[in-house]
Amino acid sequence: MQRILLKLSGEALAGEKKTGFDEETVRKVALQVKELTDGGIQVGIVIGGGNFWRGRTSENIDRTKADQIGMLATVMNCIYVSEIFRSVGMQTNILTPFECGSFTKLFSKDRANKYFERGQVVFFAGGTGHPYFSTDTGVVLRAIEVEADVILLAKSIDGVYDDDPNKNPSARKYDEVTIDEVIAKNLQVVDMTASILARDNRMPMWVFGLNEENSIVNTLKGRFNGTKVTV
Repeated sequence: MQRILLKLSGEALAGEKKTGFDEETVRKVALQVKELTDGGIQVGIVIGGGNFWRGRTSENIDRTKADQIGMLATVMNCIYVSEIFRSVGMQTNILTPFECGSFTKLFSKDRANKYFERGQVVFFAGGTGHPYFSTDTGVVLRAIEVEADVILLAKSIDGVYDDDPNKNPSARKYDEVTIDEVIAKNLQVVDMTASILARDNRMPMWVFGLNEENSIVNTLKGRFNGTKVTV
């Protein structure tokens, strides 16, 4: 792998608190990513906003405004995680699809590629910049745009199951599944819009548990314990 796009769950970064940040969890992620970048792998990152807000959290406000709050939650997450990354010795930049003053820089493929070539970790915050699209769609879109080799989906569960393992103890975990199966069976690896975008652009996704010891590094070193979504 030369370039990967890592999607981090906001809830997973919150640890057992479920909201806000768990600094030790984020620091462990940072040290793993540093090991990858020190080895010459270019890393882009998208972070969900579920540790603060989801677009459907409130049914009493306009959906567009709710989604905008969610976009800002991802910006906050990226600023925080970026600073933890810097504290362990990495250089980072945060790109958004809308202006955020001096907090971030405006996304363009050329700008992202320039940062990658400098060995910097690039955070893609703010989703697609539009309501009704999730960070799932945002991560697939950015992966396609910057020509990543694979999307790594670091979740609070350790792979793709045929049912919710939190509700059904007999749920079966897939070692490998095609994106067509994901769509046909509605397995919800990512949302349907993102799934179709990944299928049409032949973008593979590897799903694994963030909280497993050294899971990000292990995934790229052949000790993968999750589910490969193939195209």
